[in-house]
Amino acid sequence: MKPHNHNDKLQNIIQSANTIILGKEHKLRLALSCILARGHLLIEDLPGVGKTTLAHTMAQLLGLQFSRIQFTSDMLPADVLGISIYEQNQSQFTFHPGPIFSNVLLADEINRATPKTQSALLEAMEEQQVTLEGKTRELPKPFFVIATQNPSEQIGTFDLPESQLDRFLMSISLGYPDAKAERQLLIANDRHDALNKLSACITGKELREIQDQVQHIITSDALLDYVQAIIAYSRESGLFECGLSPRAGLALLHVSKAWAMLNERDYVIPEDIQAVLPGVVQHRLHSVDPDAIEPLDTLLKDVAIP
Repeated sequence: MKPHNHNDKLQNIIQSANTIILGKEHKLRLALSCILARGHLLIEDLPGVGKTTLAHTMAQLLGLQFSRIQFTSDMLPADVLGISIYEQNQSQFTFHPGPIFSNVLLADEINRATPKTQSALLEAMEEQQVTLEGKTRELPKPFFVIATQNPSEQIGTFDLPESQLDRFLMSISLGYPDAKAERQLLIANDRHDALNKLSACITGKELREIQDQVQHIITSDALLDYVQAIIAYSRESGLFECGLSPRAGLALLHVSKAWAMLNERDYVIPEDIQAVLPGVVQHRLHSVDPDAIEPLDTLLKDVAIP
């Protein structure tokens, strides 16, 4: 199966997203790779750099149903999942689905919610279903969460636990725009207007087909050796508090396949692994020495390419 059937459409998604999120093509490609690999994305950055806009742009271009939750400290799990209400005229309880029943859920400022509400997302993210009052309800397909969080040192935030962080396939930060992109932003018309005029580049059905094709991207034995060497180094080098888990290794492989597809190849090369590695591992690896300069650079430098 050729993975390039939909290649023009994938490139159109990137080009269209570039007109909304200026000067961030690499980050846009990472975000799209995460979605193609059927993963959830965490965007961690300061307020006002375009996290919400990126999530909305992706949903719009992928032709998917989109809902947004603004997390606050007084939110309850029912505000996310939904609730059963007793209908007197029917003499029975009727389930009213929450915003999680959509294709793309934007969980805005997720670390402003209490741990109880954060954990309400866990089953949904992992199992693609919600269990309420003893009944299991399937979520729409495709389903993925794009969550944003502000730096944890900001007032009123609750750090996500390791188990929840690990549910995110990737974590990226957008950072400030460069001077050229910022000038364009300053002179451009309202971004929301441009965002609302975006039309979908693919259908939900085509997205699922592409996600299936990603699974068939070829990974050689030598490439698997490279992934295993990276995982082993993270566990044995002493640079990190905990090494990468088997789930993290699978995540690295899945996203590398999606990155290869975006680069019009049906096989993965070591450069694909290197391109996506920071996004896959930076929320999973914590440096033993907080003052260490870029331990991930050390990892990439020390692990030989086969």
